[in-house]
Amino acid sequence: MSETTKKKKVLVEVKNLKKHFPIKSGLLQRTTGWVKAVDDISFHIYEGESLGLVGESGCGKTTAGRTILRLIEPTSGSVLFDGTDVATLPKNELKELRQEMQIIFQDPYSSLDPRMPIGESIAEGLRIHTNKTAEERYELVVQMLTRVGMRADHARRYPHEFSGGQRQRIGIARALAVNPKFIVCDEPVSALDVSIQASVLNLLEELQDEFGLTYLFIAHNLSVVEHFSDRVGVMYLGKMAEMATRGDLFQNPLHPYTQALMSAIPIPDPKQRKKRIILEGDVPSPINPPSGCRFHTRCPLAFARCKTEEPEFKDYGDDHYAACHLLDEGKSSKLPDLV
Repeated sequence: MSETTKKKKVLVEVKNLKKHFPIKSGLLQRTTGWVKAVDDISFHIYEGESLGLVGESGCGKTTAGRTILRLIEPTSGSVLFDGTDVATLPKNELKELRQEMQIIFQDPYSSLDPRMPIGESIAEGLRIHTNKTAEERYELVVQMLTRVGMRADHARRYPHEFSGGQRQRIGIARALAVNPKFIVCDEPVSALDVSIQASVLNLLEELQDEFGLTYLFIAHNLSVVEHFSDRVGVMYLGKMAEMATRGDLFQNPLHPYTQALMSAIPIPDPKQRKKRIILEGDVPSPINPPSGCRFHTRCPLAFARCKTEEPEFKDYGDDHYAACHLLDEGKSSKLPDLV
C-alpha cells in the first residue's frame, strides 16, 4: 500500500459479502437450489472517491450495490459504513443511517412514482428523515432541482412530462436532498442517449466536488468508467477478478478476463484496426458455478490448478488486486490478441 493510500480514510469496507437467492419449486415451494449472485467479495471505498464496478450482465454488480445499502438482505458477510456494520444493524438504527447512504437507479422511468409530482418524490426523504416544515422542504426541493439544471416550477409536474435525461436529474436531486455521504450510482446513464450521458456524468462530478460525495459507480460501459472513476473493480460471476486505480487497470490489466474486456473498448479512429481478444464459450450459470477459478472454463491460459483451487484475491503491489493463479506462479497472464 502506497503512502498516499495510507492517508485516505476508508468510508465503506465490504468483507466476505455473499448474496444467494433461493430457487423454489413444487407445490410446497421447497428450496431446490441457490443463485449465487454475489459470492464472497471483499473491497473498500475511500472517502471522496469514485469506485467503478464493471462486468458482464449478470455478474452480480447491481446485486452487490443494493446489498451494500441493505436494500437486499445479505446472506452473509459484513458491510462497514464509517465503522458501523450495516449488515447487522437493527431496523430502527438502519433507518437513521439511510440518510447517509442513497442510490441513483438505472431506470429513470420506473424509479419515480407516476402518480406523485416530482417535488413530492424529492421531498419524501426529507419528510422521513428530518423535522423540516413543509415550507422548508419545498425550499430545499427547489434548491436541489435548480442545482441539477431544472426549474422551480418543475416541482409540481409529473414524471411523464419529462425526458429520460430530465428524469435522471430528478433522481439525482432526490438522492442529494437528504445530504448523504455515499451514493450508489446503479448504471445511471445506461438508459440515456449518448448525447445526454456526458452532461449527466459531468453533473455527478460537479456534485461530488461540491458536496464531498463518495460514489460506487456501477456500469458496463468501460469508456464511461475510465472517464468517471478513480479506481475500478472488475466482477465475474459473483466474484471480484481485479481491482486497481483507473490508470493501472487500463494500462496494465493483470487478469485475463480484464484484458478481454479492455480489448472490447472501441477506438474512435476508423483507420486504426482494433485487436480483439475473443473469449470462447458462454458465461456459466450462477446456480452451478465452476469449481476453482470461475473464469477457467473460458480462459485459454487455464491449467490444472485453475480447475480445482479458487484463486485468492490479493494485492500485487500499489493497491492492484487480482485473483489469478498465473500471477502466483510467476507465469504470464497475457492473453493472445486476435484481430
